[in-house]
Amino acid sequence: MNVSPVLALAGLAAIGLLATRLPPVRWRHLTSLDPILAAGGPLVLLGVVLGPGIDFINRAVLGALAPVAALAIGWIGAALGARFEWRYVRRIGRGTWLLAALSAAAAFAVVALGAWLLTRVVPSLSAAWTPRLPALLTLGAVAAASGPGAVTLVARAVGVRKSVTRAFSVAAALETAGGALAFTLPLALHRAHPLGGHVAVGWLAWLVFAVASGALVGTVFLALTRQRSERADVGFVLLATLLFGAGVGYAVDLSPFLVCALASALIVNASPRRQAIRQVLTDWEHPIYAIFLVFAGALLTLPTPWVLIAVPLLVAARAAAKWVAVRSGSVALSLVGAPPRAGLGTIAQGGAAIAMGLNFFITYGGEATGPSGALLTTIVLGVAVAQLAAPPLMALALRTTVASPMAPAPLTPAPAPAELSANATADWPR
Repeated sequence: MNVSPVLALAGLAAIGLLATRLPPVRWRHLTSLDPILAAGGPLVLLGVVLGPGIDFINRAVLGALAPVAALAIGWIGAALGARFEWRYVRRIGRGTWLLAALSAAAAFAVVALGAWLLTRVVPSLSAAWTPRLPALLTLGAVAAASGPGAVTLVARAVGVRKSVTRAFSVAAALETAGGALAFTLPLALHRAHPLGGHVAVGWLAWLVFAVASGALVGTVFLALTRQRSERADVGFVLLATLLFGAGVGYAVDLSPFLVCALASALIVNASPRRQAIRQVLTDWEHPIYAIFLVFAGALLTLPTPWVLIAVPLLVAARAAAKWVAVRSGSVALSLVGAPPRAGLGTIAQGGAAIAMGLNFFITYGGEATGPSGALLTTIVLGVAVAQLAAPPLMALALRTTVASPMAPAPLTPAPAPAELSANATADWPR
Protein backbone atom coordinates (compact mmCIF):
# COMPACT_ATOMS: atom_id res chain seq x y z
CA MET A 1 0.00 0.00 0.00
CA ASN A 2 1.49 3.32 -1.12
CA VAL A 3 0.89 6.01 1.47
CA SER A 4 1.87 9.63 1.16
CA PRO A 5 4.46 10.70 3.74
CA VAL A 6 2.29 13.75 4.45
CA LEU A 7 -0.67 11.50 5.27
CA ALA A 8 1.52 9.29 7.43
CA LEU A 9 2.90 12.34 9.25
CA ALA A 10 -0.63 13.60 9.85
CA GLY A 11 -1.57 10.22 11.27
CA LEU A 12 1.46 10.20 13.57
CA ALA A 13 0.66 13.73 14.73
CA ALA A 14 -2.91 12.65 15.50
CA ILE A 15 -1.60 9.69 17.51
CA GLY A 16 0.74 11.97 19.45
CA LEU A 17 -2.01 14.46 20.28
CA LEU A 18 -4.41 11.66 21.22
CA ALA A 19 -1.81 10.25 23.61
CA THR A 20 -1.86 13.52 25.54
CA ARG A 21 -5.67 13.46 25.82
CA LEU A 22 -6.03 9.95 27.13
CA PRO A 23 -6.58 9.68 30.90
CA PRO A 24 -3.85 8.02 32.98
CA VAL A 25 -4.11 4.25 33.12
CA ARG A 26 -5.24 3.06 36.54
CA TRP A 27 -5.21 -0.48 37.82
CA ARG A 28 -7.09 -2.03 40.67
CA HIS A 29 -4.46 -4.72 41.08
CA LEU A 30 -0.80 -4.25 40.26
CA THR A 31 0.54 -6.78 37.73
CA SER A 32 3.91 -7.41 36.15
CA LEU A 33 2.68 -6.00 32.83
CA ASP A 34 1.78 -2.60 34.25
CA PRO A 35 5.28 -1.06 33.89
CA ILE A 36 5.32 -2.06 30.20
CA LEU A 37 1.85 -0.63 29.64
CA ALA A 38 2.72 2.59 31.41
CA ALA A 39 5.99 2.90 29.49
CA GLY A 40 4.17 2.89 26.13
CA GLY A 41 4.11 -0.76 25.12
CA PRO A 42 0.72 -0.41 23.34
CA LEU A 43 2.17 2.35 21.13
CA VAL A 44 4.96 0.01 20.00
CA LEU A 45 2.35 -2.62 19.17
CA LEU A 46 0.39 0.01 17.25
CA GLY A 47 3.53 0.73 15.24
CA VAL A 48 3.91 -3.00 14.49
CA VAL A 49 0.32 -3.05 13.19
CA LEU A 50 0.74 0.10 11.08
CA GLY A 51 4.14 -1.00 9.79
CA PRO A 52 4.72 -4.71 9.18
CA GLY A 53 1.03 -5.44 9.78
CA ILE A 54 -0.91 -3.39 7.21
CA ASP A 55 2.05 -1.61 5.56
CA PHE A 56 0.57 1.82 6.25
CA ILE A 57 3.96 3.07 7.43
CA ASN A 58 6.43 1.32 5.14
CA ARG A 59 10.17 1.78 4.68
CA ALA A 60 9.74 4.45 1.99
CA VAL A 61 7.51 6.51 4.29
CA LEU A 62 9.87 6.03 7.21
CA GLY A 63 12.76 7.17 5.03
CA ALA A 64 10.89 10.33 4.09
CA LEU A 65 10.02 10.98 7.73
CA ALA A 66 13.54 10.32 9.04
CA PRO A 67 13.97 13.99 10.09
CA VAL A 68 10.86 13.65 12.28
CA ALA A 69 12.34 10.56 13.87
CA ALA A 70 15.60 12.47 14.38
CA LEU A 71 13.68 15.22 16.22
CA ALA A 72 12.03 12.64 18.47
CA ILE A 73 15.41 11.07 19.22
CA GLY A 74 16.89 14.49 19.90
CA TRP A 75 14.03 15.40 22.25
CA ILE A 76 14.64 12.30 24.35
CA GLY A 77 18.34 13.16 24.45
CA ALA A 78 17.49 16.71 25.50
CA ALA A 79 15.34 15.42 28.36
CA LEU A 80 18.34 13.43 29.59
CA GLY A 81 20.77 16.32 29.21
CA ALA A 82 18.47 18.68 31.13
CA ARG A 83 19.02 16.54 34.24
CA PHE A 84 22.69 17.43 34.44
CA GLU A 85 22.64 20.85 36.02
CA TRP A 86 25.94 21.57 37.73
CA ARG A 87 24.52 22.69 41.07
CA TYR A 88 22.89 19.25 41.40
CA VAL A 89 25.64 17.19 39.77
CA ARG A 90 28.29 18.47 42.17
CA ARG A 91 26.30 17.08 45.12
CA ILE A 92 26.73 13.53 43.85
CA GLY A 93 29.42 11.71 45.79
CA ARG A 94 32.46 10.22 44.14
CA GLY A 95 31.41 6.78 45.32
CA THR A 96 28.14 7.05 43.40
CA TRP A 97 30.00 8.14 40.28
CA LEU A 98 32.40 5.21 40.60
CA LEU A 99 29.69 2.63 41.19
CA ALA A 100 27.64 3.91 38.26
CA ALA A 101 30.73 3.75 36.05
CA LEU A 102 31.46 0.19 37.20
CA SER A 103 27.89 -0.89 36.54
CA ALA A 104 27.78 0.67 33.07
CA ALA A 105 31.22 -0.63 32.08
CA ALA A 106 30.46 -4.16 33.25
CA ALA A 107 27.13 -4.26 31.43
CA PHE A 108 28.74 -2.92 28.25
CA ALA A 109 31.60 -5.42 28.27
CA VAL A 110 29.56 -8.50 29.21
CA VAL A 111 26.69 -7.88 26.78
CA ALA A 112 28.97 -6.96 23.87
CA LEU A 113 31.07 -10.07 24.51
CA GLY A 114 27.96 -12.23 24.96
CA ALA A 115 26.46 -10.94 21.72
CA TRP A 116 29.73 -11.66 19.91
CA LEU A 117 29.72 -15.24 21.23
CA LEU A 118 26.12 -15.67 20.08
CA THR A 119 27.04 -14.54 16.57
CA ARG A 120 29.83 -17.12 16.54
CA VAL A 121 27.50 -19.90 17.64
CA VAL A 122 24.41 -18.86 15.64
CA PRO A 123 25.25 -17.63 12.11
CA SER A 124 21.72 -16.29 11.59
CA LEU A 125 22.29 -13.77 14.38
CA SER A 126 25.52 -12.68 12.73
CA ALA A 127 23.55 -12.03 9.54
CA ALA A 128 20.79 -10.19 11.44
CA TRP A 129 22.99 -7.92 13.56
CA THR A 130 24.72 -5.95 10.82
CA PRO A 131 27.14 -4.26 10.41
CA ARG A 132 28.56 -6.64 12.98
CA LEU A 133 31.08 -4.58 14.96
CA PRO A 134 28.92 -1.42 15.22
CA ALA A 135 25.89 -3.58 16.08
CA LEU A 136 27.73 -5.40 18.88
CA LEU A 137 29.02 -2.12 20.28
CA THR A 138 25.50 -0.68 20.14
CA LEU A 139 24.11 -3.64 22.09
CA GLY A 140 26.80 -3.04 24.70
CA ALA A 141 26.07 0.70 24.87
CA VAL A 142 22.33 0.08 25.24
CA ALA A 143 23.05 -2.43 28.01
CA ALA A 144 25.13 0.17 29.84
CA ALA A 145 22.22 2.63 29.78
CA SER A 146 19.36 2.55 32.23
CA GLY A 147 16.18 4.63 32.36
CA PRO A 148 15.65 7.20 35.14
CA GLY A 149 11.93 7.46 34.47
CA ALA A 150 11.50 3.71 34.17
CA VAL A 151 13.49 3.10 37.36
CA THR A 152 11.30 5.60 39.22
CA LEU A 153 8.17 3.90 37.89
CA VAL A 154 9.34 0.50 39.08
CA ALA A 155 10.46 1.89 42.45
CA ARG A 156 7.00 3.33 43.04
CA ALA A 157 5.42 0.01 42.11
CA VAL A 158 7.67 -1.89 44.50
CA GLY A 159 7.02 0.61 47.29
CA VAL A 160 10.32 2.40 47.72
CA ARG A 161 10.39 5.60 49.74
CA LYS A 162 11.04 8.83 47.86
CA SER A 163 14.63 9.38 49.00
CA VAL A 164 15.71 5.90 47.91
CA THR A 165 13.81 6.29 44.65
CA ARG A 166 15.73 9.47 43.92
CA ALA A 167 19.02 7.70 44.65
CA PHE A 168 18.13 4.98 42.14
CA SER A 169 17.08 7.67 39.63
CA VAL A 170 20.43 9.46 39.99
CA ALA A 171 22.33 6.20 39.46
CA ALA A 172 20.16 5.44 36.42
CA ALA A 173 20.84 8.88 34.94
CA LEU A 174 24.60 8.47 35.40
CA GLU A 175 24.54 5.01 33.83
CA THR A 176 22.49 6.32 30.90
CA ALA A 177 25.03 9.09 30.37
CA GLY A 178 27.75 6.42 30.34
CA GLY A 179 25.78 4.41 27.80
CA ALA A 180 25.38 7.51 25.61
CA LEU A 181 29.16 8.03 25.75
CA ALA A 182 29.77 4.39 24.78
CA PHE A 183 27.27 4.79 21.93
CA THR A 184 29.65 7.23 20.27
CA LEU A 185 31.91 4.27 19.39
CA PRO A 186 29.60 2.59 16.83
CA LEU A 187 28.47 5.94 15.47
CA ALA A 188 32.05 7.08 14.94
CA LEU A 189 32.72 3.92 12.92
CA HIS A 190 30.12 4.87 10.34
CA ARG A 191 31.95 5.71 7.12
CA ALA A 192 34.91 6.69 9.29
CA HIS A 193 38.32 7.36 7.85
CA PRO A 194 40.68 7.26 10.86
CA LEU A 195 43.11 10.14 10.96
CA GLY A 196 46.70 9.04 10.52
CA GLY A 197 45.68 5.39 10.57
CA HIS A 198 44.63 5.48 14.22
CA VAL A 199 41.04 4.54 15.02
CA ALA A 200 41.27 6.22 18.42
CA VAL A 201 42.23 9.52 16.82
CA GLY A 202 39.31 9.27 14.40
CA TRP A 203 36.90 8.56 17.25
CA LEU A 204 38.29 11.45 19.27
CA ALA A 205 37.89 13.81 16.31
CA TRP A 206 34.28 12.64 15.83
CA LEU A 207 33.57 13.17 19.52
CA VAL A 208 35.06 16.67 19.48
CA PHE A 209 32.92 17.52 16.47
CA ALA A 210 29.79 16.21 18.25
CA VAL A 211 30.56 18.21 21.40
CA ALA A 212 31.21 21.33 19.32
CA SER A 213 27.88 20.83 17.53
CA GLY A 214 26.05 20.51 20.86
CA ALA A 215 27.74 23.66 22.12
CA LEU A 216 26.78 25.50 18.94
CA VAL A 217 23.13 24.47 19.27
CA GLY A 218 23.02 25.49 22.93
CA THR A 219 24.67 28.82 22.14
CA VAL A 220 22.07 29.51 19.45
CA PHE A 221 19.27 29.03 21.98
CA LEU A 222 20.97 31.29 24.52
CA ALA A 223 21.48 33.99 21.88
CA LEU A 224 17.85 33.83 20.74
CA THR A 225 16.45 34.07 24.29
CA ARG A 226 18.88 36.65 25.69
CA GLN A 227 16.76 39.63 24.66
CA ARG A 228 13.39 38.06 25.51
CA SER A 229 11.52 39.08 28.62
CA GLU A 230 11.18 36.82 31.64
CA ARG A 231 7.53 36.12 30.82
CA ALA A 232 8.11 35.36 27.16
CA ASP A 233 7.33 31.82 26.03
CA VAL A 234 10.49 29.85 25.21
CA GLY A 235 8.65 26.84 23.84
CA PHE A 236 8.86 27.75 20.16
CA VAL A 237 12.52 28.76 20.46
CA LEU A 238 13.38 25.51 22.21
CA LEU A 239 11.52 23.45 19.60
CA ALA A 240 13.30 25.28 16.76
CA THR A 241 16.66 24.88 18.49
CA LEU A 242 16.25 21.15 19.07
CA LEU A 243 15.02 20.73 15.51
CA PHE A 244 18.22 22.46 14.39
CA GLY A 245 20.33 20.26 16.65
CA ALA A 246 18.61 17.05 15.51
CA GLY A 247 19.02 18.16 11.90
CA VAL A 248 22.73 18.76 12.40
CA GLY A 249 23.15 15.37 14.03
CA TYR A 250 21.21 13.64 11.26
CA ALA A 251 22.73 15.47 8.30
CA VAL A 252 26.40 15.10 9.19
CA ASP A 253 26.24 11.56 10.59
CA LEU A 254 26.46 12.61 14.20
CA SER A 255 23.93 11.55 16.82
CA PRO A 256 20.74 13.63 17.26
CA PHE A 257 20.51 12.07 20.71
CA LEU A 258 24.00 13.15 21.75
CA VAL A 259 23.94 16.60 20.12
CA CYS A 260 20.61 17.56 21.71
CA ALA A 261 21.64 16.09 25.09
CA LEU A 262 24.80 18.20 25.15
CA ALA A 263 22.89 21.28 23.98
CA SER A 264 20.22 20.97 26.69
CA ALA A 265 22.89 20.38 29.35
CA LEU A 266 24.52 23.66 28.32
CA ILE A 267 21.15 25.44 28.21
CA VAL A 268 20.00 24.47 31.70
CA ASN A 269 23.37 25.49 33.14
CA ALA A 270 23.61 28.85 31.38
CA SER A 271 20.04 30.03 30.95
CA PRO A 272 18.06 31.76 33.74
CA ARG A 273 14.90 30.18 32.26
CA ARG A 274 15.89 26.62 33.18
CA GLN A 275 12.62 25.85 34.97
CA ALA A 276 10.56 26.98 31.97
CA ILE A 277 12.79 24.92 29.68
CA ARG A 278 12.27 21.79 31.74
CA GLN A 279 8.53 22.44 31.75
CA VAL A 280 8.47 22.69 27.95
CA LEU A 281 10.43 19.45 27.66
CA THR A 282 7.90 17.77 29.96
CA ASP A 283 4.84 19.23 28.23
CA TRP A 284 5.93 18.06 24.79
CA GLU A 285 7.36 14.77 25.96
CA HIS A 286 4.23 12.64 25.62
CA PRO A 287 3.19 13.49 22.02
CA ILE A 288 6.78 13.26 20.76
CA TYR A 289 7.38 10.07 22.72
CA ALA A 290 4.20 8.57 21.26
CA ILE A 291 5.37 9.30 17.70
CA PHE A 292 8.80 7.94 18.57
CA LEU A 293 7.40 4.62 19.86
CA VAL A 294 5.16 4.19 16.81
CA PHE A 295 8.22 4.77 14.62
CA ALA A 296 10.17 2.13 16.54
CA GLY A 297 7.32 -0.38 16.29
CA ALA A 298 6.97 0.14 12.54
CA LEU A 299 10.64 -0.76 12.04
CA LEU A 300 10.60 -4.03 13.97
CA THR A 301 11.40 -7.21 12.07
CA LEU A 302 12.16 -10.78 13.09
CA PRO A 303 14.42 -12.34 10.45
CA THR A 304 15.31 -15.24 12.74
CA PRO A 305 13.59 -16.71 15.82
CA TRP A 306 17.01 -16.87 17.47
CA VAL A 307 16.50 -13.22 18.40
CA LEU A 308 13.77 -14.34 20.82
CA ILE A 309 16.28 -16.64 22.53
CA ALA A 310 19.16 -14.16 22.48
CA VAL A 311 17.16 -11.37 24.17
CA PRO A 312 16.57 -13.06 27.58
CA LEU A 313 20.15 -14.36 27.58
CA LEU A 314 21.56 -10.87 27.05
CA VAL A 315 19.21 -9.35 29.65
CA ALA A 316 20.28 -12.00 32.19
CA ALA A 317 23.95 -11.36 31.39
CA ARG A 318 23.39 -7.61 31.87
CA ALA A 319 21.70 -8.10 35.23
CA ALA A 320 24.43 -10.46 36.46
CA ALA A 321 27.19 -8.10 35.33
CA LYS A 322 25.63 -5.09 37.03
CA TRP A 323 25.03 -6.99 40.26
CA VAL A 324 28.55 -8.43 40.46
CA ALA A 325 30.28 -5.16 39.50
CA VAL A 326 28.32 -2.93 41.85
CA ARG A 327 28.41 -5.41 44.72
CA SER A 328 32.18 -5.77 44.41
CA GLY A 329 32.58 -2.01 44.21
CA SER A 330 30.28 -1.50 47.18
CA VAL A 331 32.34 -3.83 49.34
CA ALA A 332 35.53 -1.93 48.45
CA LEU A 333 33.97 1.50 48.97
CA SER A 334 32.36 0.52 52.26
CA LEU A 335 35.86 0.21 53.71
CA VAL A 336 36.24 3.96 53.31
CA GLY A 337 32.73 4.82 54.49
CA ALA A 338 30.88 4.91 51.17
CA PRO A 339 27.30 3.59 51.24
CA PRO A 340 26.58 0.34 49.40
CA ARG A 341 24.43 0.30 46.27
CA ALA A 342 22.45 -2.48 44.67
CA GLY A 343 23.12 -2.84 40.95
CA LEU A 344 19.83 -4.64 40.40
CA GLY A 345 17.95 -1.44 41.28
CA THR A 346 18.70 0.13 37.88
CA ILE A 347 17.77 -2.79 35.65
CA ALA A 348 14.75 -1.01 34.14
CA GLN A 349 15.32 0.79 30.85
CA GLY A 350 13.33 3.42 29.02
CA GLY A 351 13.22 5.65 25.97
CA ALA A 352 16.95 6.40 25.94
CA ALA A 353 17.79 2.76 25.13
CA ILE A 354 15.26 2.63 22.29
CA ALA A 355 16.44 6.03 21.05
CA MET A 356 19.95 4.65 20.68
CA GLY A 357 18.62 1.71 18.68
CA LEU A 358 16.57 3.96 16.42
CA ASN A 359 19.53 6.33 16.05
CA PHE A 360 21.66 3.36 14.96
CA PHE A 361 19.05 2.35 12.40
CA ILE A 362 18.84 5.86 10.93
CA THR A 363 22.64 6.13 10.75
CA TYR A 364 23.30 2.77 9.11
CA GLY A 365 19.96 2.20 7.36
CA GLY A 366 20.99 3.80 4.08
CA GLU A 367 23.75 1.29 3.35
CA ALA A 368 23.38 -1.84 1.26
CA THR A 369 24.63 -3.90 4.18
CA GLY A 370 22.74 -1.78 6.70
CA PRO A 371 20.50 -3.10 9.46
CA SER A 372 17.20 -4.76 8.62
CA GLY A 373 15.58 -3.78 11.90
CA ALA A 374 16.65 -6.94 13.73
CA LEU A 375 18.99 -5.03 16.02
CA LEU A 376 16.25 -2.53 16.89
CA THR A 377 13.92 -5.47 17.53
CA THR A 378 16.51 -6.97 19.87
CA ILE A 379 16.80 -3.69 21.76
CA VAL A 380 13.04 -3.11 22.05
CA LEU A 381 12.41 -6.67 23.23
CA GLY A 382 15.33 -6.34 25.64
CA VAL A 383 13.80 -3.18 27.13
CA ALA A 384 10.48 -5.02 27.52
CA VAL A 385 12.12 -8.00 29.25
CA ALA A 386 14.08 -5.63 31.50
CA GLN A 387 10.83 -3.92 32.48
CA LEU A 388 9.26 -7.27 33.33
CA ALA A 389 12.25 -8.36 35.40
CA ALA A 390 12.83 -5.00 37.11
CA PRO A 391 10.20 -5.19 39.91
CA PRO A 392 11.31 -8.54 41.39
CA LEU A 393 15.00 -7.71 40.91
CA MET A 394 14.60 -4.33 42.58
CA ALA A 395 12.77 -5.97 45.49
CA LEU A 396 15.66 -8.46 45.77
CA ALA A 397 18.19 -5.64 45.66
CA LEU A 398 16.39 -3.74 48.40
CA ARG A 399 16.17 -6.80 50.62
CA THR A 400 19.92 -7.26 50.22
CA THR A 401 20.57 -3.58 50.91
CA VAL A 402 18.29 -3.39 53.93
CA ALA A 403 20.13 -6.35 55.44
CA SER A 404 23.33 -4.29 55.38
CA PRO A 405 24.15 -2.16 58.44
CA MET A 406 24.84 0.78 56.10
CA ALA A 407 21.57 0.42 54.19
CA PRO A 408 19.40 3.40 53.25
CA ALA A 409 16.19 4.22 55.02
CA PRO A 410 13.60 1.42 55.20
CA LEU A 411 10.87 0.96 52.67
CA THR A 412 7.53 2.67 52.87
CA PRO A 413 4.21 0.94 52.21
CA ALA A 414 3.53 0.29 48.54
CA PRO A 415 1.67 3.09 46.76
CA ALA A 416 -1.79 2.60 45.43
CA PRO A 417 -1.83 1.09 41.94
CA ALA A 418 -3.51 4.28 40.72
CA GLU A 419 -0.17 6.06 41.10
CA LEU A 420 1.21 4.14 38.16
CA SER A 421 0.55 6.08 34.97
CA ALA A 422 2.18 7.03 31.73
CA ASN A 423 2.92 10.40 33.29
CA ALA A 424 5.29 8.99 35.91
CA THR A 425 8.70 10.65 35.59
CA ALA A 426 11.84 10.72 37.66
CA ASP A 427 12.71 13.75 39.81
CA TRP A 428 16.28 14.97 39.98
CA PRO A 429 17.24 15.35 43.65
CA ARG A 430 16.94 18.91 44.84
